[in-house]
Amino acid sequence: MARIFDVVEYPSEMLDEIVHRFPETGVADLRLGSQVIVRESQRAVFFRDGRALDVLGPGRHTITTANIPILIDFIGKAFNDRTPFTAEVYFISMREFADRKWGTPQPIIVRNPGMGLGVALLQGFGSYSFQVNDPQQLVTQLVGAQGVFRTSDIENRLRSMLLSKLQDLLGETTATNSVVELIGLTEELGAGVRAKAQDDFAAIGLTLKSFYIANLKPYEKSAEELRAMGMLDMQTYTQLQAADALRDAAQNPAGGAGLTAGIGAGVGLGNMLSQTLQGMGNQARTPQQEQAGSPAGGIPDIMTPSEAAGILRVSEEDVVAAIQAGDLKARKIGSAYRISREALEAFLKG
Repeated sequence: MARIFDVVEYPSEMLDEIVHRFPETGVADLRLGSQVIVRESQRAVFFRDGRALDVLGPGRHTITTANIPILIDFIGKAFNDRTPFTAEVYFISMREFADRKWGTPQPIIVRNPGMGLGVALLQGFGSYSFQVNDPQQLVTQLVGAQGVFRTSDIENRLRSMLLSKLQDLLGETTATNSVVELIGLTEELGAGVRAKAQDDFAAIGLTLKSFYIANLKPYEKSAEELRAMGMLDMQTYTQLQAADALRDAAQNPAGGAGLTAGIGAGVGLGNMLSQTLQGMGNQARTPQQEQAGSPAGGIPDIMTPSEAAGILRVSEEDVVAAIQAGDLKARKIGSAYRISREALEAFLKG
């Protein structure tokens, strides 16, 4: 025997619930005279046979031909007080869902003319909030027949929308601002993302209430990761690898990571290499080095491709390829190559 519902009310509201369907599965048996209770922070949408009908605001509503005319007209006027009709009621939370988190899972590539590789990598994170604007649109576009629709069901989609707008805005902004200036424009960028994303949010019945950038900074990547992203040609990759090796050889307390990390900020590669080589030249020479006449930093005056590869921390084949391409100067004696220290330093300086 079908159960007749005289009162329909939203169950205990969970903080992450956006929509709750009554009943969660199947359909409800309702009749004229049944009551629907909608809280202040809610709206209720009637559905019958897959069609959205009336939307009810806060208060206690009695199902009659007077206050729910669309619903009654749709099911027909042949029902009486004791004849049930089937329908579903979707309760939608209208409160603001605040402090949702966003972040950049991958670095955002922006133009940085005149610096380093001409591009920079940025990472950021922050928070945003949203609110339901059109309950019926939300249910028809996203919820479907789900019994419960939570923030976790839509957060990935919302974050993708926001990051898309942020990347687009960063691309536009770097046309007139440097990366350093860009990092100081977080409030303006946040407002720009809100404006750009509103139409996409409205299309699914939502409003983007706020978007905050808590942090925006250069992204630290190694030479291998940058090359895997297609941002480095072979010569630049080899130079970065060599720069890290030289920094390690000089035992700089800052470590080699500072060089490739600098590319994320768009720092000039030539400047970093020059500073590295200069730092090595300032290292104190040991008595053994003075006696042997070897240069500071342990780089011999003449090297084989294998020895140069050890200093550059690349394969011997990479060194030979650079020689054959004309990027690295070397003298060929028979079938062997010999590389001078000056030639290696000139190669590193680009």
